[in-house]
Order: sequence, then structure tokens, then C-alpha cells
Amino acid sequence: MTEQYLIRLLVRLGVAAVLASFMVRSGAFKRMLMREERTLNQRLLLALAFAGIFGTGVATRVLTGSYQAVDLGLEASLLAGLLAGYVTGLVSGVLISVPAMLSGEYLTMPLLAAVGVLGGLLRDCAPDTEDIWRFSPLIDLSIYRLFQRGHDHRRTAFHLFFLLAVILAELLRGALGRFFPGSVFYLHPDWPSPHPLWVVLVYVTTLFSVALPLKVWNNARNEAKLVEQEQLLMNARLAALSSQINPHFLFNTLNSVSSLIRTQPDEARAVVYRLSNILRRLLRKQEGFCPLRDELTFIEDYLSIEMVRFGDKLRFEKSISPETLDMLVPTMLLQPLVENSIRHGLSGKLEGGTIRIRSEVSGGRIRLAVEDDGVGIPEARLATLLEQGIGVSNVNERLKVLFGTGYRMYVDSRPDGGTRIEIEMPELEPGVPAEPRATSA
Repeated sequence: MTEQYLIRLLVRLGVAAVLASFMVRSGAFKRMLMREERTLNQRLLLALAFAGIFGTGVATRVLTGSYQAVDLGLEASLLAGLLAGYVTGLVSGVLISVPAMLSGEYLTMPLLAAVGVLGGLLRDCAPDTEDIWRFSPLIDLSIYRLFQRGHDHRRTAFHLFFLLAVILAELLRGALGRFFPGSVFYLHPDWPSPHPLWVVLVYVTTLFSVALPLKVWNNARNEAKLVEQEQLLMNARLAALSSQINPHFLFNTLNSVSSLIRTQPDEARAVVYRLSNILRRLLRKQEGFCPLRDELTFIEDYLSIEMVRFGDKLRFEKSISPETLDMLVPTMLLQPLVENSIRHGLSGKLEGGTIRIRSEVSGGRIRLAVEDDGVGIPEARLATLLEQGIGVSNVNERLKVLFGTGYRMYVDSRPDGGTRIEIEMPELEPGVPAEPRATSA
């Protein structure tokens, strides 16, 4: 008999962990866990979720009369109040108790409703709602922390109050079960003169049946928070990388404008207009992707300003496949590559040169290429260009964040033979941008 009773208590803990894991698989429930403030409708929906899962356990116990370990109505009512307050705890307790009430256990509803309200009271007593998730049933740690210098005593006192509230709820259930037999279900030993240790095990089981779901749900919350923080970090990195533009370009442009104002005022106005277009795009809040058409317009404004400085030495050609114009590409993708071609490929070449941009689509992937016929890149530097070159590494890092391993970037260069940088990435339909992907360092 004692072995069966011990197995029943252990199964009870397993059921608590399994049901908690099952609930957290729901995206809606997981999102509800992430909220600390909820509307009345959201609290009622959460109560229905608790009633649906844990009420089924009560119904199973009532209908079979043997699967007693699946009845976690008291623990669920307390947890509902802890997570969402009085309303959720009260409604959950009432709904979970319905199968027991229908079977003649008439004190179950007031008991579970009261325990749900007790959970709401515990929530209000918490110094911080995060302290609810940090609850541990290990009382020795709580007592040790209470006397530890420098520790947050309010949190420790709350955890002790939490522990006592769970014990009080189980004590109340046991008292009602003994004084009003058949009115409330409870798992206290039913053989003559049980050892006090068995009674203690009942309270320990109830404590862990409350703590285990909290730990399971808190792990899910922490994972969701890590994903959210990682997403924010990726977006911040993308924003920083996409907003980079060489300040020398701005200084050189302003110098060009100042020299043109007296001799060619119309040309100076055109340069200022193009510069304003560039700055407007850099400063406005924008998504991580834009149509290739817009990216090319930006490049044309950028190169038209550079052509004022270089004159006939700088030429621009493009071979763009029409079907790629409306495809999405990362914003500011081509500008760092074009700037590199000018600064490192053509500026040191007396006769200047040509920059070519090509695009095509094949097999669901878009290919972009930036070429120049400049001085090329030394072989020793070419090997580390993707990691150490400022403009090229910028683009490579952004593509890695956005596509993970789903892109390719090639750099082909020969001394005095020019440089070709080619990017291949997944084709993105307008309105369906890729999500940033975390990458390992």
C-alpha cells in the first residue's frame, strides 16, 4: 500500500511537468506568459486554458475513480491566480471544479475558487512579478537568504510567504477532506496511523507540483526573451551597418559644391539636390530591404556626385535584367562596393575607368555584380578581404546576418586587371522580406 501511495505521489509530479510542457507548446499561451499586464479578455482566455487542461485531469479522476494523480485542480487554481491575478484565479478555480461538483464533491468549488484568489493575493504581494518565477520549494535556501547580508530580504520574505501559502492551501484541503468526507478530493494517507513522514510527503508533492510548472514556463519565457533580444541585436547591427557611409564623401561633395557655386551654379544645385536625396534615404527610418530599382537610383545619385569630382575619368555602365528591378535586396547593399571600386580601384589610375553593375535572376536566386577595370587587389589582401576590408566586410556581415548560410559572395581580382564582386542570394518577393538570422561568431 505504501509503495503504491509513493508511486502515486511521484506520478503526480510527472503529470504536473507534462501538462506544463504541453501548455507551453501553444504559441498563444507562450505569448500570454510574456505579458505582465493583461486585459480582462486575456485573463478570461487564460482561465479557460487552465480549465481546459487541468479540468480534464479532474474529470479523468472523477470518471475513472483510479487515476487520482492526474487531479491537479488545487495547484492549477493557485498558479492561475499567480500568473494573472484574482479574476483568472477565481474563474479557473470555479471552472476546474465543475467535474468534481457534478460528482457530489460540493466543497471543491469554494475551495478552488478561494485558492485561486489566494494566488492573486500572492501576485499582489510580490515585490516584483519576476520574483514569482524565481520561487523555489527548497525552504532551507529561503531561510539562509533571509539572514544573508546584502540579499534582497523582501524577495526572500515573499518566497517564504509563497511557500506557507501553498502549505496552507494543502492544509485546508486536507482538513475539509477529513471533516467532510467525500466533499473534497485529497491524497492524504488513508491507512490507520500513517507515519508523519507520509503526511510531509503530501505537502512536499504539492509544493513541487506548483514549482515545476513555474520552472517549465519560466524556461520558455527566458528562451523567448533571448530570441527577442537576439532579434533586437540583429536589427541594431543591420541598422548600424546599413547607415555607414564614408564621411570623406560628404566633405569632398561639399568641397565640390563650393567650387561649383561661382562657375557652374546650375551644376552646384544639381549636386546639392542629389546629396539631399542620399541623406534623406540615410536618415529616414526604413526597413532592411528595398526594391533593386530604388537601390540603383541611390547608386546613380551617388555616382553622379562622384563624376563631378572625377569628370570623364569615371564612367558608369549597368546591365540590369528587367525582372530584377522590383525584387527586394538589402538596403545600402551596393554603395559600399561602388565606393570601394572608386577609392581603391579607380582613384589611383591616371586614366580613370568604368564601374559596371549587373543583375540577373536564375533558379530562384538573384545575382548582383559590381565590376571595375581599376588597379585590382593584391593577392595577399584578397584572401582576407571579406573579413578585414571595410566596405566588403560590411556587406558580407549584413548578408550573413540576413541570410545565414543562404548566400554567396565572390571576390575576383587581378593586379592591373580590375575587380569583380558577385553576390548571390535568395529571391525575395516584394512584401515578404527575410527575417534576420543569428549567426555564430
